[in-house]
Amino acid sequence: MNPYDTPPPPPRPWWRTTPALLGLLALVALLSAVSLPLGFLVMIAAMVAVWVLPAWRWYARLGATFGAFFLMLISAGMSGQLDDSGPDTSEVSAQDTDDKGTKATPSATTSKAPELTDYTGKALDEAEKGARAAGFTPGRHDASAEGRTIVVRSAWTVCFQQADTTAKSFAFAAVKDGEPCPSKDGGPLPWPTMPDVVGDTYNTAVEALDRAGIDLDSVTLDDVYLDIDAPTAEEAAEEGDEWRVCFQRPDENGEVTSTTTVHLDLGQWTDLDLVQECPSKKDTTYKIPANDPDYDDGSAGGDSSSSDGGSNVGTVHPGSYCSPPGATGVTKAGTPMVCGPGSDGRNRWRSS
Repeated sequence: MNPYDTPPPPPRPWWRTTPALLGLLALVALLSAVSLPLGFLVMIAAMVAVWVLPAWRWYARLGATFGAFFLMLISAGMSGQLDDSGPDTSEVSAQDTDDKGTKATPSATTSKAPELTDYTGKALDEAEKGARAAGFTPGRHDASAEGRTIVVRSAWTVCFQQADTTAKSFAFAAVKDGEPCPSKDGGPLPWPTMPDVVGDTYNTAVEALDRAGIDLDSVTLDDVYLDIDAPTAEEAAEEGDEWRVCFQRPDENGEVTSTTTVHLDLGQWTDLDLVQECPSKKDTTYKIPANDPDYDDGSAGGDSSSSDGGSNVGTVHPGSYCSPPGATGVTKAGTPMVCGPGSDGRNRWRSS
């Protein structure tokens, strides 16, 4: 018999392949995060499969066995299922009263109602841990009308709680961190709405946003001109009466959720500026008209300069484009500036 004609061995069933075993190990982690008992059963099955099904070396099987065990512990720990669930051994005091509201006679057989802690406003995982420590079985659900599944409990905050001392159970209603609590369990989330701040100074706009309950960290600023850089929040606050809101997003009455970014497009002017109003659109005009390369100061002929070296255009921004050459101006601080060629060959405002 020709050895080269020996037929190849039959293919290994898919459930004995390495990818199938790795998928089973991943299932241990997934189920352990949902239910520790179920994850434990799948971990046992995975350990048996590792030692029986694949053609692995002994050290690979040993490593996979320990891996399954640690995957179960890590997943269960991250989901809070390894929290201390023992009863609270601290003493709690209570007064029993009869139907008429009078104090009952103390008795060794009289049951005492446990002292219930208020967990509203606290992290859900902390609240459930405290409930278990007091001998209660905690439950959880979304406090909003959206009915979302709660997975990472440390990222949710308790809004409402209800205890059943007879059944020794604690029901918690929670929302995601950063979300406002509804007015009642199962109600809609009361997100703040955007006020109309167009035309307001920056300082006035910020006060209106704060009164509306909008997180000021979600506000971004931009300028509306082609020749002015956007201010930082600190710079805008320092000169808050000079910056005006020209455009806003969201529009008035728009809902501002935890993922909404509020945009304020600002214009800036003082009594010294030639233009003291918002443009019709953003990024279509220059704050200082003389910065426009196509700016025409109205002078006739080719000589646009005057006896003082050119026209005076008022307040200018150092380094911005300018026209015509020889024009003069001053910075906000009063430093004299002149329009002349910069390092790039284009006319820019420079100190005179």
